[in-house]
Amino acid sequence: MVRIRWCGHSYFLLEGGGVRIAIDPHDGGSLGIQTCYAEADIVLVTHDHYDHNAVEVASGASSIVVKWREGRYKLRGIDVEGIKFYHDKARGALRGETIAYKVSLEGLTVVHLGDIGHIPSEDDIAKLSNIDILMIPVGGVYTIDHLEAWTIISTIKPRIAIPMHYWIPGALTPLNPIDRFLNIVKTQRVRLETRELELSKETLPQKTTIVVYPY
Repeated sequence: MVRIRWCGHSYFLLEGGGVRIAIDPHDGGSLGIQTCYAEADIVLVTHDHYDHNAVEVASGASSIVVKWREGRYKLRGIDVEGIKFYHDKARGALRGETIAYKVSLEGLTVVHLGDIGHIPSEDDIAKLSNIDILMIPVGGVYTIDHLEAWTIISTIKPRIAIPMHYWIPGALTPLNPIDRFLNIVKTQRVRLETRELELSKETLPQKTTIVVYPY
C-alpha cells in the first residue's frame, strides 16, 4: 500500500515500504498557502526554483536529499530514475531544465513530472510508459497548460493522473485554475474528500482516472 499526500502546488509526500519520500517541497508562505512540514527519508527536488526546493521543511538529519539528478539509482532500497526535461519550449533557454522522477514503491510506478514545459519526445514518452500514477502540472504560465497536460495523459495512459501546479485559493502564483483542465478531460474523475490517497496494485482502476485532491 502506498499513501500519497498532496501539500499543494507540486509538493507530495509518498509513504510505502517503511520509507517516506517528499517531492518538490515548498515553504508555503512564499506561495501564500499552508506549510507542510515533514521529516522524509528521501527528498527529491526537480529543479532549483523557490517553489520546489524548500528542502528544510521536508528533511531531517538522516534524510537523503537529491537535487535534479538524472539516471537510475537506488535510495534506501527504492529504485529511482531521473529523466531530464525542459521548463519551457526553448530547450531550457528561458527557464532551464527540470527532472522528472520515476519511483518504484510497493509494486507501483509513480512519476512526478516536475515543471515540464513541453510535450515529451517519442523517446521520452517510451521512458514514461507502463506507469501507474502520474503527477502532472496543468496550470500553464510556467509549465505545460491544460491542453498539453491532457495530450500527455492521453498518450501515456497512466492508471491514475494527479493534476498539480495550478492555482488554489489564497495562492500568490498566477496560474490557471484546475477547472480549465477538468473541462476538457475525457475520462473518469474522482474528487477526494481528504488530502491523502491510499493505493495498491490491486486497487488501481482499469481506466485512466483523474484524481483531484481538495485544498
